[in-house]
Amino acid sequence: MAASDPKPAGPETTDFGYEEVPVAEKARRVRAVFESVAGNYDLMNDLMSGGAHRIWKHFTLSQTGLRPGQRALDVAGGTGDLAAGMADQVGPTGLVLLTDINWAMLNEGRNATIDKGLASNVRYAIANAEKLPFADASFDCVTIGFGLRNVTDKAAALRSMARVLRPGGQLLILEFSHPTVPGLKPLYDAYSFTVLPWLGKVVAKDEASYRYLAESIRRFPKQDELLQMMREAGLEQCRYHNLSGGIVALHRGYRL
Repeated sequence: MAASDPKPAGPETTDFGYEEVPVAEKARRVRAVFESVAGNYDLMNDLMSGGAHRIWKHFTLSQTGLRPGQRALDVAGGTGDLAAGMADQVGPTGLVLLTDINWAMLNEGRNATIDKGLASNVRYAIANAEKLPFADASFDCVTIGFGLRNVTDKAAALRSMARVLRPGGQLLILEFSHPTVPGLKPLYDAYSFTVLPWLGKVVAKDEASYRYLAESIRRFPKQDELLQMMREAGLEQCRYHNLSGGIVALHRGYRL
């Protein structure tokens, strides 16, 4: 099944996959998706990506530049893979704050980091990426992995994450993006709209949520569009790295 180009959302609506929904409704519907998938989130990530998500996250962690004693924030951190990696980087004298807007996902992340023995330098908080409840210039690095496409007001989230960075601090955005290798897009579309919902149905017992996740990727800004949004949020020296032929991209920008 091939994906069709969705109609752009109107001024009073926003995208929820290929649907247009009232702006106030999207957060509730996204919350319901992640409450449904939380228990199978890591297993499904392994199955859907063939384990590649671990390589993408490893590359992201290699770019943080974090040193012992520094502070980092993982926004929409889910099951805590990036937070755990940054906790190792900042060491016992540093601090990582793992946040998510969804309690079910945050609880999965809390359990995962505790199981890894990282409780001493990781803290947890429910937080909305669009309105982070932290002081200006609080963190040396902010990450958001596979979470920005689920945010209703992405520009507001970018401004919020830029605000809490210290001067010289870096924002890292790991997100599904748009294939750049010739011939890859139709194969990727076929996989996304057939295999992913089937896996969701068989493994997670939730086909609809995984169809939404596939659709939300197609609605996400292209690489250069996100780069411009980062600049408009006040970040500088912005650039990106395409991974797996552009299926995923890591965007980077600094607060100077």
